[in-house]
Amino acid sequence: MRNYARSDKLDSARASRDTAAMLFNVSLVALGGAIGSSLRYLSGVALTRSFGISYPLGVVPVNIIGSFLMGLFFIYAHQKGYTSANLFVMTGMLGGFTTFSAFSLEAVTLMERGQFGQAALYIGLSVGLSILGLMAGLAAARGIWA
Repeated sequence: MRNYARSDKLDSARASRDTAAMLFNVSLVALGGAIGSSLRYLSGVALTRSFGISYPLGVVPVNIIGSFLMGLFFIYAHQKGYTSANLFVMTGMLGGFTTFSAFSLEAVTLMERGQFGQAALYIGLSVGLSILGLMAGLAAARGIWA
């Protein structure tokens, strides 16, 4: 005969552990996202002040750098077994730093303004160079840690 009271306690304990783990994971993503988003903002301010790069081109270098860092970290974490840091670094920090939601909004804003040439250039540079940045990060990481 099965002891249902004991089984219910075990299920409840397991659910509590699962909830605590989920809250911890969400906290890692949130903290990383706050850091990444703040760095994206500060990078945009620095690019505007230093080089006069204006809206929306300030996001292009951020996406390229972030994609490069994503490639580096992906290989490093895999090689060193640090995949537990993925939530904080990749999903949180780099996800907050390199946001394509901002990219999409800015591309559509340019289109809505009738600036189709600038929109096409912005889309091409962001996507193409971000992919190249990721590939360069992967290659560099493989050269260092592989």
